[in-house]
Amino acid sequence: MSRKVKHEVGIHLGDTTTSPLFRQIVEQVRQLVATEHLRPGEHLPTVRQMSDSLGISPGTVVKAYRELEQNGVIQSRRGGGTVVAAKASDPRLLTIRQTRLSNMMSNGILEALSQGYSLEEVEAAFSVHLDRWREEQKDTAQAAKAMSKRTESTKALVIVASHDLALNMLVSRLRQKNPDVKIRVTYAGSLGGLIALQEGRADLAGIHLLDAETGEYNYPYIRHLLPGREMAIVHLAYRIQGLMFAAGNPKRIKGVKDLRRPDVTLINRQKGSGTRILLDQELRQLGITPSGLKGYDREVDTHLAVARSIAGGKADVGLGIEAAARACQIDFLPLYRERYDLVIPIENHRNKKLVPLLKMIGSKDFHKAVTEAGGYDTSQTGTTTFVGGTN
Repeated sequence: MSRKVKHEVGIHLGDTTTSPLFRQIVEQVRQLVATEHLRPGEHLPTVRQMSDSLGISPGTVVKAYRELEQNGVIQSRRGGGTVVAAKASDPRLLTIRQTRLSNMMSNGILEALSQGYSLEEVEAAFSVHLDRWREEQKDTAQAAKAMSKRTESTKALVIVASHDLALNMLVSRLRQKNPDVKIRVTYAGSLGGLIALQEGRADLAGIHLLDAETGEYNYPYIRHLLPGREMAIVHLAYRIQGLMFAAGNPKRIKGVKDLRRPDVTLINRQKGSGTRILLDQELRQLGITPSGLKGYDREVDTHLAVARSIAGGKADVGLGIEAAARACQIDFLPLYRERYDLVIPIENHRNKKLVPLLKMIGSKDFHKAVTEAGGYDTSQTGTTTFVGGTN
């Protein structure tokens, strides 16, 4: 008859395995620590508690605990019981964690493929949702970024840009395929990117700025803020901007005019962002006073932050890109097709540290991944024009 006993920490013993009882305890405690079901500082049962619960001799538990302590997984303190070590030194714990993560990823990919999704669709969805979770941990990421800025080499590629998911995907893929390339990205809005180039604080900028007078994107601003300087303009993608609102559109929002309704709360982008400029231009054309809009002064720095605010019920509507709405599973009303470009001073464009990035932008697999994210047109992605200079 098979014997199976479960202790409150999740230890199971059985007669059907040839593994010694103490070895079963050792391996299962490693699993529990590796998967963080047992965390540093948490107490394990005493020898007597464990032996009584599992119906085995105290000597078997002592033997298991001794091996775990020798491997640095647990610590036994006189009068303080047995606890999970603050930092386990057993290299097998890392192997267990990595194997578990690999299995999780593999199972998810297999499930998606079995339902007819392509590898490119899976990759695009993963990239977008990875960005979403980075937003969830924004405070931690900002602290890490501040530390990174102090320690990174001056050889790092510095990008100051308006937030964009295609740019995020580009940077992520570049880091993955070229781990030696150091990249630092700051989302300071389109104007912030051009000003950073003006002041020599960035290698390139990512912008999407509509000139209301000419109806042209980006070039008028480049000529105005960077006069006489020769620039390479690398097209990243056309993207769809529109209104994002809760799934099912409970407030029945039909357009920008609805932002002035007293029952509608807006979440806005920061000053200097291309999206904020686009919204302000639209409000002027409609004769709507921004100060009369509920939530107009509430600002966030990214499209995903707008989408998350709406998905979390903190706002009813915001202007942003379709890919962000998809990532947060909220509704989207397309309004504008806009151009997102990378602006690169000619001396930087010729620098070899830009080669991996430019090569990645021109690759077919990157184009396909961006297209699969939704709300993007990559038909001209990678095309380059040059402006300014004395030619």
